Amino acid sequence: MLFGLDGVEIGLIIVFLTLFAGIMTGFPVAFAIGGAGVISFAIIAALDSAGLLIHQAIDTSSAEYSALVAEGVIRESISVFRYPELPRIEEHLFPGGWEQAMERNISFIVNRMNERVIAGQSIETLLAVLMFVLMGITLERSKIAEELLTTMARVFGPLPGGLAVSIVIVGAFLAASTGIVGATVVTMGLLALPTMLRNGYSPELATGVIAASGTLGQIIPPSIVIVLLGTLVGDLYATGQETRAQLAGCSDALTYLGEPAVLSVGTLFQAALLPGLFLAFLYGAYAFGFALLNPSKAPAVEFGASTSEPVTRNEGLTWFLGVPAAILIVVGLAANGGLIGTQSPHLVDAGPQQERVLRTNVSEQCQAAMIELHGQETWDRAVEARAAGAAAEEEAAAAAAEMTDEERAAAAAAAVLTAAPIGTGVTAIFVLLGLILTIARGISPTSSPTPLLVGAGGIALAFLLDILVLTPATSSGATFLILAVPTILTLYGCREAMVRLARNDLLRVVFPPLILIVAVLGSILGGITNPTPAAALGASGAIMLAAYRKLKEENGKSKIVIWASFAIVIMILLGVNFDLRITREVVPIEDWIAYVLAQMAYHFAFFGLLFSCWVLFRSNILSPVVRETAKVTSMVFTILIGSQMLNLVLISFGGEHHIQQYLRSFDNELVVFFVVMAILFILGFVLDFLEIIYIVIPIVGPVIYGGTLDPAWVTIMIAVNLQTSFLTPPFGFALFYLRGVAPPQVTTGHIYRGVVPFVLIQVIGLLLLYFFPGIVTILPDLLN
Repeated sequence: MLFGLDGVEIGLIIVFLTLFAGIMTGFPVAFAIGGAGVISFAIIAALDSAGLLIHQAIDTSSAEYSALVAEGVIRESISVFRYPELPRIEEHLFPGGWEQAMERNISFIVNRMNERVIAGQSIETLLAVLMFVLMGITLERSKIAEELLTTMARVFGPLPGGLAVSIVIVGAFLAASTGIVGATVVTMGLLALPTMLRNGYSPELATGVIAASGTLGQIIPPSIVIVLLGTLVGDLYATGQETRAQLAGCSDALTYLGEPAVLSVGTLFQAALLPGLFLAFLYGAYAFGFALLNPSKAPAVEFGASTSEPVTRNEGLTWFLGVPAAILIVVGLAANGGLIGTQSPHLVDAGPQQERVLRTNVSEQCQAAMIELHGQETWDRAVEARAAGAAAEEEAAAAAAEMTDEERAAAAAAAVLTAAPIGTGVTAIFVLLGLILTIARGISPTSSPTPLLVGAGGIALAFLLDILVLTPATSSGATFLILAVPTILTLYGCREAMVRLARNDLLRVVFPPLILIVAVLGSILGGITNPTPAAALGASGAIMLAAYRKLKEENGKSKIVIWASFAIVIMILLGVNFDLRITREVVPIEDWIAYVLAQMAYHFAFFGLLFSCWVLFRSNILSPVVRETAKVTSMVFTILIGSQMLNLVLISFGGEHHIQQYLRSFDNELVVFFVVMAILFILGFVLDFLEIIYIVIPIVGPVIYGGTLDPAWVTIMIAVNLQTSFLTPPFGFALFYLRGVAPPQVTTGHIYRGVVPFVLIQVIGLLLLYFFPGIVTILPDLLN
């Protein structure tokens, strides 16, 4: 063995040294990764052909190996790390020669490019990356970030450390709208850093809070990091659990776990939301506490009077706190009392939700493993359920077959009587509109309340009609028509409310991007759609929002954009309340009318989008946005291709398998997880998150996702860990981004000293997520 190391270990060293050398040359990383794969394969092939690289493999024909297999040890779990005393045999890294390995690599590259880049299952999710990048860059170039920062500074500036708190809030906004760390840090550095320094803020606090807030894009959805991780870890989790099930002696993961081994990007978005907001809260709390202890380094700043109507303290407490709280309390009490609930007809009472039944027709080894995993009591219940299942199904089928028409009608009538008087859908929509009316009253208390009272009357009429007219048997189309009049009255009041809200500086600036973010994230978190259509909605909304702002500046025809936005809302309402499938044999007249209206709304919305693109194009905004989007997206996909080449080189000489065997040799999976987290943290100094996701995660993923740890929790911990390494001196990428746009009087030492407290906050956040994993898992559990 060369240098006393196994040939596979020397091959791994060659690959990583070649990769780091390629990156340090300054050559574009996207091409350096693929080149490192080609060069390292050539070096390893040459050394292997010269007989310098020898792999000490376990002799599978030895008596000791056979004895272990006879004892019931799974072959896949036998490795040189767990059983170092087993006899070895020497063999080349490429048993069939480097020519055969290269031929296999080329075929694997073609297959992987087809699966992951051109026509695979993950390509649809990867398209969300392009849409989210387009959304973020459009919002950035339309100066929404600049206006957000100015408005937040006017609101929070008079407080100690108010500017720093404003940076955190705007950073969270930009993270939820862009998801790009570099763009956020550069934008905040250009806009906020000179202002903070001019107003007496210490360079350390200013640079630290900008760098830390910029990295929130790593974790707050819709984060590109989460999207890219989601395209990988779903397959890694499925593969890891399949391996775990086979090691336990079961046929597949579904049998062993009792549930499918599935992890989606939507679930990761749900898991990432609270940790991201939690970190933003910690940043803001530190900035405020720092200002209280060091008022001279973070002074209060006045940015001029607001143009909004003055509101007294009593009026603010009444309309911003008292009335909204009363509305929510009444709705909560009504829901608990059974007045609000689902109005779906349930002809059969299913009782409490039944526990998932395990498969019981398994081998003895798998049975023992399932009992150890789920418990003896759960296994016994599964056995009893399986035994009684066939008889119960026959009895239920017989009872259903013997039910007469009169009995069915009686069961339907009973289901109608047991339904809640007010539906949850009606409640959610009209309560939200009611809160808009309430806030509008508080924004402008001197204006006439008549339009808002008309809107409130429409809400009351909607609830009255729901109680007296709507039943579980009412079709969605009839429901839509019955509620049309109260909806029109409510929207009339909300139209005036939106005019009043637009007079308030804070709401005028925050409300449009907030609505866009809520629409994108709400559709994903609520399970309405997957990330790709939601990203397309976000990109279209960002384009229309930017065009609206540009037209307002030019005093142009911005109403076209507004009506196009309403057309999108109309499409959604029609699609939810009517069956628009006209290929059915019998299509009711109301569905035909809804279909025609939906088509008209669709074409008008599409015209509004094209009109918005033309406005941005003639304003020289669209062209740079498209160019920047193409650059970022091309970089992502080029790195994806190059990383696949590098991974295949590792696989070709057994490097990936060697690393996984080493990690599996630890008896405690938490130790493995900590080792992986430490490696990722160190690699975060020299590698971008794209390289780490596509090079490192596929290697260690089958091990860390193949245990009992919650996969969503593992993924979010990895994302926060990468975010921490982005901040850590001396090689944190966020620090380089900020250094490139900082004024000359801000030194590198200022930046390093400024981010140290935020690195400690990140570490504290990681520890809290470790000791309280419910912060990550509670939202997916509730929504699912």
